Amino acid sequence: MARALGSTVDGLRNYSLLRFSLSFIRTLSTSSPSSSAAAADTSKPKKSKRRKKNLFEVAQFLPNWGIGYHMAKTHWKEITYEITKINLYKDGKHGKAWGIAHKNGLPIADPKKISGVHKRCWKYLPGVVKASESSPNLTSPADSGEKVEVLAS
Repeated sequence: MARALGSTVDGLRNYSLLRFSLSFIRTLSTSSPSSSAAAADTSKPKKSKRRKKNLFEVAQFLPNWGIGYHMAKTHWKEITYEITKINLYKDGKHGKAWGIAHKNGLPIADPKKISGVHKRCWKYLPGVVKASESSPNLTSPADSGEKVEVLAS
């Protein structure tokens, strides 16, 4: 029995020594990459591991679920949609959307249902101004200044 116990202890020592040596070799091989591996890595562009988003996943982070904001598919160059209405399903990632199509910043037609809202290729266009922000104020600054004076006196 003592002999069996002694051989088990020797087996455990050998196992731990083998495990230590393998981990040491693994750290050495990963810490200093060879020049050929480094050259191969620089020649290939790295792909983005980000998951592309559908229209609702993009709109959920905008105020009022993106109503009034411009969105487009990533491969569209001139066409954008100004979102006018969103009808969400319970999960918040699916639904229907309506909007006004714009080509080169000018509206094309009346609001219509947007097709392809579930495809994963949508982006928000921050450079395009919302319709409510682009309309000029109806009162001039001089008029508002006179009203303040009248109210103060």
